[in-house]
Amino acid sequence: MPDEADLLAPVHPGEILLEEFIKPHGLSAGRTAARLHLARPRIERLVRGQTPVTVDTALRLERLFGASAQFWLNLQTRYDLEVAKRAGGRDVGAIEPIGDVAG
Repeated sequence: MPDEADLLAPVHPGEILLEEFIKPHGLSAGRTAARLHLARPRIERLVRGQTPVTVDTALRLERLFGASAQFWLNLQTRYDLEVAKRAGGRDVGAIEPIGDVAG
């Protein structure tokens, strides 16, 4: 297993929004916000990784860019899980499993 220091930082959905959707369409964060009917700072904070993709934002992004709301929420969930694992992995790892609860 790779050392924690060797792992790349998790990719925030805002980075994907900026690099894969906003820039290729020749938009700015401000213009994207206007098209989404949102305040410009909301999208600016999102692309800087300072705020999460909310359900409302995911629905708006789906409408504008065509990538499903579930796509955006999955990106956010994956990011949140990776950040949480890195922050609290030792505490979680100390939990003693009950055993096979599926059966």
